[in-house]
Amino acid sequence: MAFPLRLFLVTALAMSAFAANSVLARLAMATGEAGPWSFTLIRLVAGATVLALIVSPRRALGSGSWASGAALLLYAAAFSLAYLTLATGTGALILFAMVQMTMIGWGILKGVRLPATRWAGLALALGGLAWLLLPGLEAPPLAGALLMGAAGAGWGIYSLRGRGADQPTQLTAGNFVRASVLVLLVAFPALLFSGETAPSIEGVSYALASGAITSGLGYAIWYAALRDLSSSLAAIAQLTVPALAAIGGMIFLGEPLTLRFAVATGLILGGVALASFARQKPAG
Repeated sequence: MAFPLRLFLVTALAMSAFAANSVLARLAMATGEAGPWSFTLIRLVAGATVLALIVSPRRALGSGSWASGAALLLYAAAFSLAYLTLATGTGALILFAMVQMTMIGWGILKGVRLPATRWAGLALALGGLAWLLLPGLEAPPLAGALLMGAAGAGWGIYSLRGRGADQPTQLTAGNFVRASVLVLLVAFPALLFSGETAPSIEGVSYALASGAITSGLGYAIWYAALRDLSSSLAAIAQLTVPALAAIGGMIFLGEPLTLRFAVATGLILGGVALASFARQKPAG
């Protein structure tokens, strides 16, 4: 069956939104227009507001869970902190790799038997991540890489908890509302003790765009596209996000494309693709 143009455009828009999250966060952190905690606070509250308006505030308040809200907060806070030091594409690549590895690793812990092709894909992706992080002039800062790894684990946990949801947009709205409550409890002490300065108008704009548009509307668009996408096509679409983020970093921040990043991208995305498309065996 031919791939409809409308579905292609909606999917491309969603992937562009996800990549834009990395660009907006890095723009705010690299320029000092907003600090990580103020960015995270504004982003989550803006995302919760937009999603609640989409599904209705009553449904948003009645959906989600505090555990998923905490996982969402872990992702969002570590994501912002990591972009204090990481280049845009590098951050998106580490995030994407850790999300997939967290989800595959959880399956292994639950007793899912992986075929040889999936093990090979996982090994290839881990090799690419190791290549990216090897000491050298082009290696990303270790602290930033670890923080982005934590962000990827947080998003992986969040995705596992919401997998198979009947109304994913409504569930996401509820989780964003809960994450917004939690971030209020965490961000203000963090702001106080870190000495982070108030964001500029540009910084607030970046955070609002990240929360309301590229997160809130981006997730709503993505879930709409997922209804018509097979799992393999959805996986292929998500492989484009780190590359799109890297392009955004080059355009908006003048970040160079290094050989190490290019090689690591090929290894990680190729490995994830191989692991994602291989058929898994049932437990036991």
